[in-house]
Amino acid sequence: MAIETEVKVHTTSPHAGHDEWLTPPWIIAACGPFDLDPCAPVPEKRPWNTATEHYCIRDNGLLKSWHGRVWLNPPYGDKTERWLSRMAAHKNGIALVFARTDTVAWQRCIFPHALAILFLRGRLTFYTVAGVKGKTNAGAPSALIAYSVYDAGRLASLAQNGALVYLNNAAEESPHVRHQEQQGLVRQAGTGDQHDSLV
Repeated sequence: MAIETEVKVHTTSPHAGHDEWLTPPWIIAACGPFDLDPCAPVPEKRPWNTATEHYCIRDNGLLKSWHGRVWLNPPYGDKTERWLSRMAAHKNGIALVFARTDTVAWQRCIFPHALAILFLRGRLTFYTVAGVKGKTNAGAPSALIAYSVYDAGRLASLAQNGALVYLNNAAEESPHVRHQEQQGLVRQAGTGDQHDSLV
């Protein structure tokens, strides 16, 4: 399934000064279904469901128990690492974050724990809480992060939308991925493979 992205470059991000931007609904459709979204908008600002169960700011999803397959589009900014740390511990689901691989969150919560990363081509345009598509794209490239073998498979089905990278963690987790790696069918991060620019 193709995911809609925009290749236009904008210097202003719709996220600036504002945490409540919603995942485009076709991403949820392509990656789901999910059992839980632990940082969903409040019900009156949720034009579509992202999972069977939602925790919103009133629930404080960081403190509640997580279960099943999780969808995580965390608040961006200084809180992102806390959410990704929880996802790394949960090990079941997909996260959507900016592809800022130099950040502490990526170094601590993604590279050592995730199984696969889909670096999306172009830049996503997020939606307002009214369900309206933003006027500009996000201002930075995005990535989908898989934390289980099943989730890595879901990203593989979307690989035409960007560059899919399996991490060393994937080979340790799955004999199937190990076999593909031996056959030269899986590219791992750190092998020196070059990808075309996504923007």
